[in-house]
Amino acid sequence: MTTEPSDALLRRILTNARVFAMVGVSMNPVRPSYFVARYLSLKGFRVIPVNPGHGGERLFGQTVYPDLASIPDDAKVDVLDIFRRSEAVPQIVEEAMAHLPDLGTVWMQIGVTHKQAAAQAEAAGLTVIQNHCPKIEYQRLFGELRMGGFATGVISSKL
Repeated sequence: MTTEPSDALLRRILTNARVFAMVGVSMNPVRPSYFVARYLSLKGFRVIPVNPGHGGERLFGQTVYPDLASIPDDAKVDVLDIFRRSEAVPQIVEEAMAHLPDLGTVWMQIGVTHKQAAAQAEAAGLTVIQNHCPKIEYQRLFGELRMGGFATGVISSKL
């Protein structure tokens, strides 16, 4: 979507979605994509990991698929979460529209945007969220985001 998504829209997506396909998920526990996938899994979402370098492995109880076309049709993916650079988005969106018949939302992570791919997805009837993180939005909208350490002007590793 070309404008900032409303809280009502984000809340609706995060309340109604059950299955996320996460393209670009990392197996490395210090990477943001890993802890976003872990968090969503702990919140009861099924997260289908997609990473060509780890196809066939397991992450959070789910098989890692090398691409979106490999995800079984019965997976019923609600949200495509893109953890890739913006220039990779058009190909990912095209593949998703071709292979994920239940897809309702294309969600691009913080720093990821692509105007043309977003317009193509919206023209196909999909909801598009750009430059947002479902983990952060879930925490913010459902009362789990704590502001300790945010915008304090203090940088410290001490507890």
